[in-house]
Amino acid sequence: MRTRTAAAEEKGALADYADYLRTERHASPHTIRAYLSDLRQFLGVAGPLATVRADAIRHWLRTLDGAADRSSIARKLAAVRGLFRFLRETRRATSDPTLGVSTPKTRRKLPVHLTLDDVDRLLAIPRADHVLGLRDRAFLELLYSSGLRVSELVGLDWGHLDAEAGCARVLGKGRKERVVPVGRPALRALARYREAASAAGLPADGGAIFRNARGGRLTARSVARLMERYVLASGTTAKATPHALRHTFATHLLGAGADLRAIQELLGHASLSTTQRYTHVDLRRLMEAYDRAHPRA
Repeated sequence: MRTRTAAAEEKGALADYADYLRTERHASPHTIRAYLSDLRQFLGVAGPLATVRADAIRHWLRTLDGAADRSSIARKLAAVRGLFRFLRETRRATSDPTLGVSTPKTRRKLPVHLTLDDVDRLLAIPRADHVLGLRDRAFLELLYSSGLRVSELVGLDWGHLDAEAGCARVLGKGRKERVVPVGRPALRALARYREAASAAGLPADGGAIFRNARGGRLTARSVARLMERYVLASGTTAKATPHALRHTFATHLLGAGADLRAIQELLGHASLSTTQRYTHVDLRRLMEAYDRAHPRA
């Protein structure tokens, strides 16, 4: 049973932790909301922060088994671990009960990616006779050309693009900046879109590259909705999202012989282990080719 004082302390601790995630860890608003939701759910089962022990955390994890997938459970536990690490660092707690709790093993899913034919069909769908169609073709080309996250795409300004050098400066996770190459087809699509936007009276000299019909910055949700429509129209069977074009970018580079370390840098992955999942995709493609072609397969 929580006392009023304990409840107030917990509320303050969560608020300070959210502020820490925002200012020190540069976490996105979505991540902060998810972590706070997980922590409130946890405290509702485990009881007051000051009395939480490892067995209470294990009990909470057991209540989640079957109600959430393993990756969600791992994320929830990461939120609890982060909170107790923060409490120790700020001297609000003297021990960390999460140290004796193991993270549930998760099955690593192979990332969804498109074939070259899928990409060609998808890129041919947006209308080339209207500024919004040219905009959509440009962002599809750029997602595939540079392997951007959708948040990086919608955050791009014209000042971040260097058409002459064929590259763009993007702000990734943790506010880490990196420079990515932009291929010639994407540069041509961007130039056509910029010319059409200017002729239509939309801002095209500075600020956001991708804008909606009212001139505001295009959102990640709008990009996802538009891509869903184009994927359906293209007849592609894969459930392709904007992130699938990022996976496709990496998979096609690896299949063409690109170095895994180079792909890691282009994607902005902090750890090579994150990039290594694409080796499994490529291995599957090679095994499928083997099964089709080898007389003793």
